[in-house]
Amino acid sequence: MADWTPTMVEDRLESAADVFRSLPEIKPQGYFNAWPEYFHSFADQVGQEPRMRRPRPSPRQITEAEEAMLWLRCLEKDDARIVWLRANRTPWKKIGWEIGLSRPAANRHWQYGIALITWRLNGRVPSRKRSKRFVIENADRLSRQIVM
Repeated sequence: MADWTPTMVEDRLESAADVFRSLPEIKPQGYFNAWPEYFHSFADQVGQEPRMRRPRPSPRQITEAEEAMLWLRCLEKDDARIVWLRANRTPWKKIGWEIGLSRPAANRHWQYGIALITWRLNGRVPSRKRSKRFVIENADRLSRQIVM
């Protein structure tokens, strides 16, 4: 992909969270069930609703999800945690309680994290002298002229 936007980064992180959520759970080695398998007869299944299962993620989706997780390494610990919690669709109130920030402050950290990932994916690194507001406002304009 040539030019990343904050929306594209958000979508990729949300899809990564969905992929990791849909993977089978990890069980300890040697885990088994001693109960015999129960086979339902046709009469047992007549009035029941069919159970729909989501398809397992493809290898490509898993690779993209792992790649998206690596993006969080360029962020500070709290910013990365806020971005990942938000990708998992955690409400802002719960994020504020976990991190210890107000909702607007957590939102600013999230916007900064998404913008910083966007900058890095587009091959640029903002100067440390630049404010968070500058990084956020110019994340969309990386392919165009940056406003000073």
